[in-house]
Amino acid sequence: MQEFTSRLPVSQSLIFDCEPDELWKIISEPGSLNKSHPFCRSNEVVNWNKKDHSDRLVYLNGLNYIRKFITWDEGLGYTLLIGEIAGPQSYVVWEINSAIEGKTELTITVYPHILAKLPIYVAYLPHSLWVRPRLKKYLKSVLSGYQYYMKNGKKVPRNHFGKHPWFS
Repeated sequence: MQEFTSRLPVSQSLIFDCEPDELWKIISEPGSLNKSHPFCRSNEVVNWNKKDHSDRLVYLNGLNYIRKFITWDEGLGYTLLIGEIAGPQSYVVWEINSAIEGKTELTITVYPHILAKLPIYVAYLPHSLWVRPRLKKYLKSVLSGYQYYMKNGKKVPRNHFGKHPWFS
């Protein structure tokens, strides 16, 4: 994973009013993005068994990505690669942490493929000014979508937290 973690990462966290096992149940459910992801047109399972997890995420704008899960730590989180088939991949880490009793923090960290071929000193400025703000907005919307689904028990409306230039 060194080739991915040497990239400039973007992280976003959100606190949920629930226990860690409740949050894990929702984020590890096959096809969960259909209910919680504000930019998801569809989320179809490719493989979903104890040793192999992968799915297809089609965004509202038609982008068609495969998520291939690399690690799966029951109740704690997972890591995955996401991107077009045979295309560049971004590395993503989902982590669940107990905040205080009755509250749980979910953090998503993306090591994006965009700008990955550039040396960090060259990529730093465009990453800071262009990639990071857009990815932070995206991650905040994804996390807020899970929170919306947990609070309301119904599917998050598409583009509910605003449109996104990369995925809407």
